[in-house]
Amino acid sequence: MASVTLSPDGSFITLETDAGTNRFHAIWLRDNALDAATRALGNGQRLIALRDIPADTHFTAATVDADGLTVTFAPEGKTVTFPLDWLAAHNYDRAAPATRGWTGPQIACWDSGLMGAVPIGDFTELVQGGRALRDWLGQVNRYGFGKVVNGPVEEGALFKIVDLFGYVRDTNYGKHFEVRTEVNPTNLAFTGLGLQAHTDNPYRDPVPSVQVLYCLESSAAGGENMVVDGFKAAQRLRDENQAYFDVLANHCARFEYAGEAGVCLTARRPMIELAPDGELIGVRFNNRSLAAVTDVPFDQMATYYAAYRRLGEIIDEETMEVTFRLDPGEGFVVDNTRVLHARKGYSGEGKRWLQGCYADKDGLRSRYDAMTREMQEAAE
Repeated sequence: MASVTLSPDGSFITLETDAGTNRFHAIWLRDNALDAATRALGNGQRLIALRDIPADTHFTAATVDADGLTVTFAPEGKTVTFPLDWLAAHNYDRAAPATRGWTGPQIACWDSGLMGAVPIGDFTELVQGGRALRDWLGQVNRYGFGKVVNGPVEEGALFKIVDLFGYVRDTNYGKHFEVRTEVNPTNLAFTGLGLQAHTDNPYRDPVPSVQVLYCLESSAAGGENMVVDGFKAAQRLRDENQAYFDVLANHCARFEYAGEAGVCLTARRPMIELAPDGELIGVRFNNRSLAAVTDVPFDQMATYYAAYRRLGEIIDEETMEVTFRLDPGEGFVVDNTRVLHARKGYSGEGKRWLQGCYADKDGLRSRYDAMTREMQEAAE
């Protein structure tokens, strides 16, 4: 049986339901009122500004029944009903996270144990939309990457991957870039040596949040693609040495690229990025693009470099990596704010041709959330 009580001054209510006890402020509920005068019915956008709500807003009455919580606001004299499931989903009366570097329930951190469960989508099914696409997008959101198989072997096919969820992001490299390797052990320039796991373009602000790599030719042995969960690596560093985690999160690194005429890209961001409440929201790691670090105090610089070294060691461990081979007509999508990618070295002779491009994960998340909402509404 649900119940509700008013605070003595009417500034908040205490709601007790089977889900627990939660408090809500009058100003918060008024700002989030679901009525047609406050929110547009079509898109949910707010129709009023905070200046339109009296600063002394308080409750004069509150009841709860099967229809939800009904409250009356003064001095407006406005009565609004809130569904109980909406209140449960938007509850903010909870304890603050105890540790920095936490991730929400929608994120699953992983290591090499994910090798047998790599998120894979069949291109012929994904382009049909529906549950196959929704579920694959959900896995990309959850794990930070996903593989695509059975795609066309044709130039520009990677754009069809992006079309599944969003739009290509142009950069100084153009709409896409070529990754061609001719493996010839007699020439050190073309030995196909492995690359350390990294995030792309940390020198951009904002950084491209999605990268797509698509294989068109691969005749050389080896050269497997590798991904590492940067969130898992950061949390391991935190659990080993809190001071190391804190110094990389508390101080900005500087990244730079000026490798072509008319281009000088710079960004100032921490290697481990946290939201104000400590949520882990980004990792930037790219030794090739790291500029001189000048934003760390003198007495912290030795610790900073020790932490940077240890984070790199964790990233390099085989127990952290998931590997898979890309054959022609296959590609993968990676969350470039979280998951590092790399390539193993080649053995023998042959060629490898990939095309890559960038996109942004707001489109990926939007497509997934919209599809999920549509399916839920259809099932009701």
